[in-house]
Amino acid sequence: MSIALEKSWLDVLADEFEKPYMKSLKSFLTEEKANHQIYPPNKLIFNAFQHTPFDKVKVVILGQDPYHNVGQAHGLSFSVPEGIAIPPSLQNMYKELSNDIDGFTIPRHGNLTKWADQGVLLLNATLTVRAHQAGSHQKKGWEQFTDEAITKLSQLREGLVFILWGAYARKKMALIDTSKHCVITSAHPSPLSAHNGFFGSKPFSKANAYLISKGKTPIDWQV
Repeated sequence: MSIALEKSWLDVLADEFEKPYMKSLKSFLTEEKANHQIYPPNKLIFNAFQHTPFDKVKVVILGQDPYHNVGQAHGLSFSVPEGIAIPPSLQNMYKELSNDIDGFTIPRHGNLTKWADQGVLLLNATLTVRAHQAGSHQKKGWEQFTDEAITKLSQLREGLVFILWGAYARKKMALIDTSKHCVITSAHPSPLSAHNGFFGSKPFSKANAYLISKGKTPIDWQV
């Protein structure tokens, strides 16, 4: 596993790479790659951090695992490269955007890199997965690393928006100082739950309203 972490993130997370859990995770990934196909490719494991430096983060959208089918995962939560079918959760995010943001038109692709480059940290709790086996790399150490990333953002930055969809993501609220950050929660955009509180929750306009209230440039959600 190559550690090509963007410099500003390395400045706050360097100590994590020396801890026992990370050494154990590296050993696990080495063995996995020797015997299985792993997603995303090595160079994209830390893609969210590369596109959204620590000091540029405005919004965090937390996912759980990378997509586990061929060509889908590229290191940004909920996003897929252009040319890959738009996953159902992202389709529902686009539907909500079309109702939430004036002028938003539903794209024909699922690449959210434009969000990441504006300061939206598209962070999965687990950064790798075995092909075709959802959740296969959970509880191997990644969650400790990404929890620390969230904790550092909460501690060292102010006026961020954390968007937590679904019960799994909402547990991360314990890591966030809600006295100096905005936390937006709802049901998950998955087809299984989107109609139970995701549709109509207006997370994107709420995030922008908060950013504006803090004197920050809002996100252009059109991709």
